[in-house]
Amino acid sequence: MNNEIAVEKSKKEPSYGEFVALISLIMSLTALTIDVMLPSLPQIGSDLGVKSVNDRQLVVSVLFLGLAVGQLFFGPLSDKTGRKPAIYAGYAIFIAGALISVFALNFPIMLLGRLLQGIGISSPRAVSLALVRDRYAGREMARVMSFVMTVFILVPMLAPSLGQAVLLISGWRSIFLILILIALITFAWFALRMPETLVPEKRTPFKLRKIFQAIVEILKNRISLGYTITAGLISGVFLGYLNSTQQIFQEQYALGRLFPLYFGAISLALGLASLTNARIVVRLGMRFLVKWSLFFIFGLSLIGLSIALLTAGKPSLWMFIAYLMMTFFCIGILFGNLNSLAMEPLGHLAGVGSAVVGSLSTLISMILGTMIGRSYDGTVLPLVASIAIFGGLSILVMRWTESGQESLISA
Repeated sequence: MNNEIAVEKSKKEPSYGEFVALISLIMSLTALTIDVMLPSLPQIGSDLGVKSVNDRQLVVSVLFLGLAVGQLFFGPLSDKTGRKPAIYAGYAIFIAGALISVFALNFPIMLLGRLLQGIGISSPRAVSLALVRDRYAGREMARVMSFVMTVFILVPMLAPSLGQAVLLISGWRSIFLILILIALITFAWFALRMPETLVPEKRTPFKLRKIFQAIVEILKNRISLGYTITAGLISGVFLGYLNSTQQIFQEQYALGRLFPLYFGAISLALGLASLTNARIVVRLGMRFLVKWSLFFIFGLSLIGLSIALLTAGKPSLWMFIAYLMMTFFCIGILFGNLNSLAMEPLGHLAGVGSAVVGSLSTLISMILGTMIGRSYDGTVLPLVASIAIFGGLSILVMRWTESGQESLISA
C-alpha cells in the first residue's frame, strides 16, 4: 500500500486545464451513452425483432435502472478504496456491458448490456464530484464545476449527431464500439495522469448498514424526502421525453436525419438554464426558483395540452418546439436546485446521503419515464399530458414538503 501511495504522489499533478478537461470528459460519458443511441433505436428494434415500437425505448430506460442501482454503491465504495479503484471498477463494468450489446443477438441480451453500462457509468458520475471536492474547495470548486458543466451541456446537443453520423457509414453496433473507444481513452488518460486524491487516513469503511440508515433517515425527513420525490418526478418527465423523442420527431414529424439538429436545439434550453441558474440562485434563492419553475411548467403544460387537444395531438412543429424549449428551460433550473435542497438536512451523511438521494430520484424517474414513453400513441398528447400531471403533482409535493417548515423557506 505504501509503495502504491508513493507512486501516486510521484505523479506530476495535471494542470488546471487538463484536470477540467479530463473531469468534463469523464462526467459527460453518461449523457453521451444515453443520447448517442437515440437515432439508432429503429434499427435496433428491427434487427433484434422487437415487436412493439415502444419496447425499443427500453434501450434508454434500462440504462437509468443501472444508474439508480450503481449510485448506491460506488460513492460509498470510493470513500473506502479511494477514488481511482472505484472509477476503474465502473469503467470495467461499463466496457463489459458495451461488449455484450455489440454482440447481442436478441433484445433481452441487449438490455442486459445496457443495464451493465448504466451500473458502470454511475461510478464516474458519482465519484467525479468527490474527486473535484478532494482537490478544490469553495469558489475554486465552483469555478471548476462551471467549466465542467459547460462541456456537459454541449454533449446532449452533439451526441445524437454523432450517432446519426455513425449510422450513415456503419450499423448501430458500431456506436457501442465508439463508446468503448472513448471509455478506453478516458480510462487510460485518467489512470496515467490523475493521482489518487483521497489519502488513506481520510478513508472510511464501506458498510451496507450505513446505506440502509441513510435510506431510513431520508424517508423520515420531510425536506429530504419531498425534494427527492420532486426531483424524481421532474426527471421522470425528462426521461419520458428522451424515450419518445425519436418517435415524435423522426416519425410523427418526419424529420428523418434532421432529428439530431432539432434535438440539439431543444437541449440548448437546458444549457442556458444551467448557466442562468448559476448567476441568479444566490440572489433569488433555490426555493424561490423551484417554486416558480414548477408553476411555469404547470401553466405552460395546460396551454400546451389545450393546443394538443385542439390539433388531435399534432400541433405544428415550431409550436411544439417552442413549448418544449420553454418547459425544459424551467426543468434545467430545477435540475440545478432540487438535489441541493434534498441534501440540506443531510450534511452529516456526506457522500452516502448524496448517493441515496441520487439513487432514489433516479429510480422514480426510471419508472415514470418508462410509463410515459410506453404510452406514446403517435401523437404528443401522452407526453404533454404527463408533463402537466407530474408538474402539478410536483407542486403538491413541494407544498407538503415545506408545510411546517416556514423558517426554512427564506433560506
